[in-house]
Amino acid sequence: MNKKIMRTIVIACALCLCIGALSGCASNASSSSSSSTTDRTKLVVGFDEDFPPYGYVGDDGQFTGFDLDLASEVAQRNGWTIEYKPINWDAKDLELSSGSIDCIWNGFTIEGREDGYQWTDPYMDNSQVVVVRKDSGITSLSDLAGKTVLAQADSAALHLLQGDQAELASTFKDLKSTPEYNTAFMELQSGAVDAVAIDRPVAKYETAGQDDTYMILDEPLSSEHYGVGCLLGNTSLTETIESTLQDMDSDGTVASICKKYADQGISYDDWILPAK
Repeated sequence: MNKKIMRTIVIACALCLCIGALSGCASNASSSSSSSTTDRTKLVVGFDEDFPPYGYVGDDGQFTGFDLDLASEVAQRNGWTIEYKPINWDAKDLELSSGSIDCIWNGFTIEGREDGYQWTDPYMDNSQVVVVRKDSGITSLSDLAGKTVLAQADSAALHLLQGDQAELASTFKDLKSTPEYNTAFMELQSGAVDAVAIDRPVAKYETAGQDDTYMILDEPLSSEHYGVGCLLGNTSLTETIESTLQDMDSDGTVASICKKYADQGISYDDWILPAK
């Protein structure tokens, strides 16, 4: 065999070895990204940092909230580190599908999104309500006719008013959306809008100590439930989170966390995930 042919064979073999090594790396990366919870070392929680009392920035500048405390305890019990990742609520699906977050855990309403995520069983009862200024003269949903109502972009309240409660919304002068609820209440206070449609616990938080300024209408828009949403097909993670939450309820941890946020509208009476 001449030297030219031998050199060609050696080069070809080297190329095959390189390709095999690269394939192995790709396979390992793929395996890592789809690993089960037994291989997991970190839980990255996507949340809206302007959604108290579930997830928000505390007075000390740190992320805090009812759902974030639940997530932290779940991570600790499973030996995972926890990472809180604030996200643009409109971009939550992209964040989840890209793998930059592992779950959405932030007062996340299941109804209307049943087929879009891998859900835990619901853990909190929730209702959508309407907040108005106390001096507005609005005392019922029917009084919203001809009024301007505001809801958070891509929120359960907005979806509800565009869906099951579209007939009610058709009586409004205008249905507007805003990226976050701090802006919503500034607009309500200034009179730029007449009402804010919002989750009941968040409404309680936003109006706490301001009974002379705001009023939550007695008549709710709907009753809904919160769950933890993961990427479709990720049953391993959702089942682990759900089971850990049940353990936390059994040993009183959930009740303790509810008590911590009681003055912000959280009540253990609204917890609905059965203990083991």
